Amino acid sequence: MDSVKNKAEAGHGPLAGMRVIELTSTVAGPFCGRLLADFGAEVIKIEPAEGDAVRSMGERQDGRSLYAASILRNKKLIALDMRRREAQMLLRDMLREADVFIENFRPGTMEKWGLGYDILSADNPGLVMVRISGYGQTGPYSQQPGYGVTSEAISGLRDLTGDPDRPPARVATSLTDYITGLYAAFGAAMALIERRQSGKGQVIDAALYEAAYSFVEPHIPAYAALGSIATRAGSRLPGHVPNNLYPTADGRYVQIVAASDSIFRRLLRAMQRDDLIQDVRFDTPAARAQHPDAMDAVIGAWTGSLALADLEHLLAENEVPAARIYNIADIFSDPHYQAREMLQQASSEEFGTATVTGIVPKMSRTPGKVGWAGRAVGSDTHAVLTDLLGLTPEQIAAMQQAGIIAGRR
Repeated sequence: MDSVKNKAEAGHGPLAGMRVIELTSTVAGPFCGRLLADFGAEVIKIEPAEGDAVRSMGERQDGRSLYAASILRNKKLIALDMRRREAQMLLRDMLREADVFIENFRPGTMEKWGLGYDILSADNPGLVMVRISGYGQTGPYSQQPGYGVTSEAISGLRDLTGDPDRPPARVATSLTDYITGLYAAFGAAMALIERRQSGKGQVIDAALYEAAYSFVEPHIPAYAALGSIATRAGSRLPGHVPNNLYPTADGRYVQIVAASDSIFRRLLRAMQRDDLIQDVRFDTPAARAQHPDAMDAVIGAWTGSLALADLEHLLAENEVPAARIYNIADIFSDPHYQAREMLQQASSEEFGTATVTGIVPKMSRTPGKVGWAGRAVGSDTHAVLTDLLGLTPEQIAAMQQAGIIAGRR
């Protein structure tokens, strides 16, 4: 393993040379750290001896988490018992030499441990502290426990998800956690850019509910000006017609987006229904938006008469934006995913190799990289404490025996 003494050895990419300490659990924090690691930062993740909660999520192979193999990739993993004062002081020592610190404990926990930003920035004025929580570091809800799904409920996003005649649905992934992790990484990157001028770090306050709420953007001015309360619309996008799922003759579905006049005319050509442009219900985008049921009925009757493959051919031939609804098997067999390297093989101590998602976004000169899959709890404890803090084998052995740290030699 590369020495952690030289941060530049941690990876290549735009964040090479940056050292990140990640003290987070579940999804939002680990995803934030994973993004930074993908683009070259040296990310040292701290877990309890029993492992991050994310290790209990998702499918398992031979008793090991496949999810953890992906979201903990490219990270050096150490295990500390953060309830112990000695571990808290180890963290403080590590943060003296860090560029970014990511934490997602309930607001006030770091201060209780003597690790508030006032203390950490006195040790290291350039430190960027990323704080992820359900409801933010301030405000009346700040002390409430918050998970992505409950924060999503408060954000208003959940109320817009699903069909109008059913209770609000959820996307079968930790959507709000991922949104928040992305904002948190974005905030960290902006703070590092600003630090070049000021030499000073700052605090990034990333709240789960606010990250989800930001996706409700079009409905905020509409309510303020008109009192309009958005409702669930199923697979439609209200006010943008046609933009919906349509059935095929062989029991599949295709998403068609043709709201603009130019694309709508191409759709009519594919349907051999140029006459519809003379229908006052469909002759302008505004008119179509007022008659979504009639529009969808016409298009659905056409798509329902064709097999998916024939429909895809006609839509592509006429340059109409459309796509079948992919499942995971479709993704693995799709040549575009392969060409864009969105299914990558990561070397894994536990699985040999693990297939993980590729790098997003693509960068032409300083691309990200998948180096290795997530490893076992505490895989790098001894190496990090030796190389970063200069602890002796005897000191490390004593702390492990006392239960302050965990990991393999």
